[in-house]
Amino acid sequence: MSVWEKHKIFETKSMVLLIGTLITVSIGGMVEIMPLYYLDTTIEKVEGVRPYSPLELAGRNIYIREGCYNCHSQMIRSLRDEVERYGPYSLAAESMYDHPFQWGSKRTGPDLARVGGKYSDDWHVAHMIDPRDIVPGSVMPGYPFLMKTPAWSGNIADDMRANRMAGVPYTDAMIATAETDLQAQANPDSDGAEAVAERYPKAVVRDFDGDPEMVSEMDALIAYLQMLGTLVDFSVYDAAGSNLR
Repeated sequence: MSVWEKHKIFETKSMVLLIGTLITVSIGGMVEIMPLYYLDTTIEKVEGVRPYSPLELAGRNIYIREGCYNCHSQMIRSLRDEVERYGPYSLAAESMYDHPFQWGSKRTGPDLARVGGKYSDDWHVAHMIDPRDIVPGSVMPGYPFLMKTPAWSGNIADDMRANRMAGVPYTDAMIATAETDLQAQANPDSDGAEAVAERYPKAVVRDFDGDPEMVSEMDALIAYLQMLGTLVDFSVYDAAGSNLR
């Protein structure tokens, strides 16, 4: 039987060709993708990267809920103009606890991968209430309601459990104290403030929105924004993945 005769069934029967194509693509996909689940070095672990604190995680949920990822990316590419404008380019490890990741696909506004510590809390509050008070030409909508909306902590423990199922190393102790830690991070005078800093290194403990009477969604969102890009010390670790010391 010639090669043509062997291949004739695929050339003359469209359904057979479709099924054969699907099988071929499936095998190729498995060969490429499945090894990634067994490689420990797919994402290099970098010193300083940790799971989000409960307040930061709540803020990230608000960030996603309000669609901030539609206009802001969180991925600095290894291009000179981006590195000079935003800072060291993004490491895969910085997104290892993001489910889903927030790399984005376009920039109507600036990249936020290194926004942590760049502006004061008061700047963020004013910017969220009315962006045009800070940037006159901004097309960003205002979010004044965040100041008046309590940061709901009732489901944060469940959220952390879900993240743990996806691979985030939250411990039972972290989950058990989730609601308390969420409230404590925005109240530096609380009994649990010191414990938050111990459980989540580099977590900033302070009243982010300036209103000590309530832990608001504004507190949570600013806590999240203020930690972005602050966990890796690039003075001792360069973006190419090498220790400088």
